[in-house]
Amino acid sequence: MELVKKYFHNADILKIEKLVKFSELIANYNSRVNLISRKDIDNIETNHILHSLAIAKFISFKNGSKILDIGTGGGFPGIPLAIFFPDSEFLLIDSIGKKIKIVQEMIEILDLNNAKAINSRVEVLKIPKVNFIVTRAVAPLSKLYNWGKHLVNTDNFNDLKNGFILLKGGNLVEEKNEFYKNFNKKDLTEIDLRNYFDEDFFDTKKLIYFKV
Repeated sequence: MELVKKYFHNADILKIEKLVKFSELIANYNSRVNLISRKDIDNIETNHILHSLAIAKFISFKNGSKILDIGTGGGFPGIPLAIFFPDSEFLLIDSIGKKIKIVQEMIEILDLNNAKAINSRVEVLKIPKVNFIVTRAVAPLSKLYNWGKHLVNTDNFNDLKNGFILLKGGNLVEEKNEFYKNFNKKDLTEIDLRNYFDEDFFDTKKLIYFKV
């Protein structure tokens, strides 16, 4: 986890050890279930863990924050964030049962008492409201907002108002235009991840934030 240590100087040894173990678990489980692209196995730290932790560059969740990870897949960005913010609560959901079963197993192996994984679609999810929804390359902005806006409360106690923090890639012009049209030009913040990380992987990667 040399890149994580490079960009997160205050990451303690326990967090680094858990991230290393997590990357090992992903590589092991990936031989049986396709959690990430097999061509990415040698780039787990950059393409998946560091990418997930871009959210930790954008916000430091205060203790007691509740975060919902929609479409977590192999546990991204939820598990790296749960490792980094042990005093916040993370719920990771995915509609693919075999993936979410493995994610829950990894959570237990990593002894992440602040994280839980369940098999569900967000459209039918019934949970206490959360402070933030996070995702990584799951669905268009408008669809995500429609899916999850009712799950985000208005009890703002982080420095950032409650809302959505999304990791996206590629050209987002049409997606953003649709979002503005559908939601009366609702404001959003867009950050190039090259502002955080030097690696070429982040050339086209963005972080999108908007409040509820």
